[in-house]
Order: sequence, then structure tokens, then C-alpha cells
Amino acid sequence: MPVNAGVIGLNYVMRLNRDTIVKALSATSEKLKSEGVTGEVCIFGGAAMVLAFDARESTRDVDAVFKPSGIVRKMAAEVATELDLSPTWLNDGVKGYTSAEQDYVEGNMPQFSNLRVIRPSASYLLAMKCLAARVEGYDTAGDKNDVLFLIKELSLGSTEDVLRIVEKYYPANRLHVKTRFFVEEIIQELQSQ
Repeated sequence: MPVNAGVIGLNYVMRLNRDTIVKALSATSEKLKSEGVTGEVCIFGGAAMVLAFDARESTRDVDAVFKPSGIVRKMAAEVATELDLSPTWLNDGVKGYTSAEQDYVEGNMPQFSNLRVIRPSASYLLAMKCLAARVEGYDTAGDKNDVLFLIKELSLGSTEDVLRIVEKYYPANRLHVKTRFFVEEIIQELQSQ
């Protein structure tokens, strides 16, 4: 069993820290290089929080949008086997949640010879995390701590400030009532500190 795995029954949940993610991305870049291909990976979610902001120690996986998708997926699968990672350590499940108002930067992301790594801006990542508004559960830390970190990072002071950012990236019809309540609760907690 990998060193960074936590036991849950007969299954385990892989936790990827910064070093492991960088090692896996570097190995993917080397594989792309051997094929004469340069790829691009836009990293979202927890992995962006780990790599760009050093806001947490680890994440379950690397949610990303990548191109060329077929070859990057193939190389990532080979890296998973070689490094004893989950086969879905790099996955594109996030692509259904991306905004038409894309706002990507390279800031604080590792770069490799054959793999360009980008991420959403802090405001775009905040909008995505607020839209998801996941609560902590047995298999997820939820979005609260990441949202709290990003609100501080962006120096936001009110629910309206945060929701204006969310609405910059997502149309109002995609916002659920839970998003407002989620943000209000976090702002109240922040103001009571």
C-alpha cells in the first residue's frame, strides 16, 4: 500500500501531497517528451490549492483539463502504474464545471519541458468552489476551508462581494440557494474571528 494512503475498510484513499503531484507531473512531461509532444494541463480544485497557494497539505486527485487529451491521459495512466498512484490521479471530471468566462494563469505552478501547467485565477477558483459548496464528508474535506482561504486571499469582506465574483463566472440560473447560505456561513465565521 502506498505510503500516503489512508486505510478505509478494504479500500484506500490516496492523498497526493505537493511532492507527489510534482513528481507525477514531471514524469508525465518526460513521457510526453519521449513522444515528441508538448501538453498542457489546467489544474483545478484541491490540487491548485496545494500547488499554487500552499493552502493545504494534500488532495485526493488532480482535477484538470488537459490537451492533447488522449496522449496526456495515456501518459498519466503509465505514470500511475509506475508511481503506484490511483489510475485516476489525473482526471478530467471537472470539465463539466468550467466556466465560459475562463480566467487562467501560470502563477505559482510548476513548469516542465513538455508540460505547461496553468490554473484558474484565485477569483475563478473561488467561484468554482462556491458553486460546488460541498460539505465535509467521509471522502471529502469539502470546500469550506478552501473558500475561506480564497476569501482572505482576495480580501473580500461580505457575502455580496463573494457572490459578485461567482456571478462573474457563472450565470445566475446555475447558482443554488445552498451557495448563498454556504457563503453567508463562511463570511459570518470570518467576521467572528
